[in-house]
Amino acid sequence: MADIPLTRGQFLLPFVSILDDIGAPTETLLERSRLPSSLAEKSELYLPLLPALRFVETAQRSQGIEDFGFLAARRLQFSHMREKTRAFIAHSPTLLVALRHACREASGEDTILSMWIEHDTDHVRVCSRLTGPWPLQLKHAQWIQNIFSVYIVRQFAGSDWMPAAIGFESSYGPSPATRSCWPNVRFLSGQHAAWIRVPTMLLGLPNRSAASFAPPPDNEDGPSAYNIVDLLKLMLPAYLDEGTTALADVAEIAGISIRTLQRRLAHLGLSYSDLLDTVRYENASKLLRDTDCRIIDVAFSSGYTDPAHFSRAFRRMAGVTPRQFREQSRLG
Repeated sequence: MADIPLTRGQFLLPFVSILDDIGAPTETLLERSRLPSSLAEKSELYLPLLPALRFVETAQRSQGIEDFGFLAARRLQFSHMREKTRAFIAHSPTLLVALRHACREASGEDTILSMWIEHDTDHVRVCSRLTGPWPLQLKHAQWIQNIFSVYIVRQFAGSDWMPAAIGFESSYGPSPATRSCWPNVRFLSGQHAAWIRVPTMLLGLPNRSAASFAPPPDNEDGPSAYNIVDLLKLMLPAYLDEGTTALADVAEIAGISIRTLQRRLAHLGLSYSDLLDTVRYENASKLLRDTDCRIIDVAFSSGYTDPAHFSRAFRRMAGVTPRQFREQSRLG
């Protein structure tokens, strides 16, 4: 049986709200595309992607809406992403790690969505593409794809951040009104994928997104999974240079079983090694920014016995070496 591409109902809600605002026959348009008319009640469910794209295309044409995809993208928010995706981003120590998580989780938003990072000299491109042999109308979907990449960067770079360039796989050119909303941004069509350009120097930015992520309720007795993470992040720095950060040691120090600790971290999609890497990175980046400690001393203070291992681990998190990170911090 052929694969059936699916998308989350959340991504259709902005299109529906625009149609409702202008008094369009929204329910009729949905029914003609074989989509549920009560979409707001089913926004967390998955819907077939091809009827969804046909619905958007038909609605734009019949209602004469210019740049429908862009207008819908403006109504989307970071909170429209899956809870699991937002959790990964909220607990990522750097922008680079968050983008990698987003790439890994992309197919959970749309089942045929692939996402990856392409590195260049002074920037990266955060790319996405809907894969498959289907004759997709891409321009609307690509605004949604690109805007979520923008929102992820903004969790680290601030709400006013704009990419220097945005690419579209389709032969699409934004209207003058749309361009005026994105000053100083280059729009390129006919690209190999949808993408936004992100300067390399931003990849090591620390996380500021936790406040925008509301944790789900925890029905277990005792502290919630998110409190456990916060408490461990407060506790672990004191043990980084003591050689007592093994899972068994930390569970004993915290007074909980290894299994309980692993289960509560798994509730977030995290492992203990993920958490330890985050704490080590946060400790090292603070020392590199705020002190003149030698890099070898930063490595030891962050729990690494091998400076070369430290440099590789840091680069994996930040996209640059510790020395480059320090230089960029002082320049910026």
